[in-house]
Amino acid sequence: MATTHHAVHEITVAASASRVYDLVADVAAWPAVFPPTVHVEVVERAGQDERIRIWATANGEVKNWTSRRTLDPEALCVHFRQEVSQHPVAAMGGTWVIRPVTDGLTAITLEHDYQAVSDTHLGWIEEAVDRNSQAELSALKNRAEHARSEDLTLSFEDTLEVAGKARDLYAFVDEAEHWPDRLPHVARVELTEPAPGVQRLAMDTLAPDGSTHTTESIRLTFPTGRIVYKQLGLPKLLTVHTGEWRFAETGTGSRITSQHTVVLDPDAIVPVLGPAAGITDAREYVRDALSHNSATTMRHAKDHAERNAR
Repeated sequence: MATTHHAVHEITVAASASRVYDLVADVAAWPAVFPPTVHVEVVERAGQDERIRIWATANGEVKNWTSRRTLDPEALCVHFRQEVSQHPVAAMGGTWVIRPVTDGLTAITLEHDYQAVSDTHLGWIEEAVDRNSQAELSALKNRAEHARSEDLTLSFEDTLEVAGKARDLYAFVDEAEHWPDRLPHVARVELTEPAPGVQRLAMDTLAPDGSTHTTESIRLTFPTGRIVYKQLGLPKLLTVHTGEWRFAETGTGSRITSQHTVVLDPDAIVPVLGPAAGITDAREYVRDALSHNSATTMRHAKDHAERNAR
């Protein structure tokens, strides 16, 4: 029988235990909180028990697995156990333990137990658990201690009706390697697919002022009508950028929707936007910039789909 190994990581946070627990419990919001988490879907939920599927980076690789979680709001604990692990992990589980120290100080312990498919993979797993745990605890501390974190988080979407097929809209966004020839604001693209349904997209985009910005994203493609992504290389004004493309048939054609969730970096607002700028200005600036690019992509996807329909 494989040996079970253990890891414990801890941090102290200047925030209430209830606030910390809520951030840990809300797994659907993890992509906007934890750097390693790309996407989460809640598959089942019954009372305090839930089954989730999660995609996350581990040592630079994108892994996905299915887990069972049990929430215990009274004890301020969340227990988790991978139902289906991914190589080289044979089994993994653990517990988030949240303990109030004083009224405004909370201790967080993240416990893991795991087994490897073979001893040769132990080093890889130890490194991944240590790296991700430290990143998650640091991000949790930052989010919990930010008194105005809700103001710094912005979610919005834009939609366009199309007289064409949803599958053609999906193909346009999925086939990003063609974007330099199809989109005026995209100068360069490198698209790789390290695993089925997982893409790494690096591209250079042109800003209205003529400058070039390099971005990198992980994209997850769902041929049923969605492409979700998390941006890795971020501009100075953002600490998180996740998004989703949705494609749906309608009675008269189809619809394409671009959804964004971003978290602003409050320390970057003045250096980027000037001494008079505040959070409201930054929210408007980011929404305008992202909506502009999304609208351009959607218009060209619309043209592509409608040409195919004709």
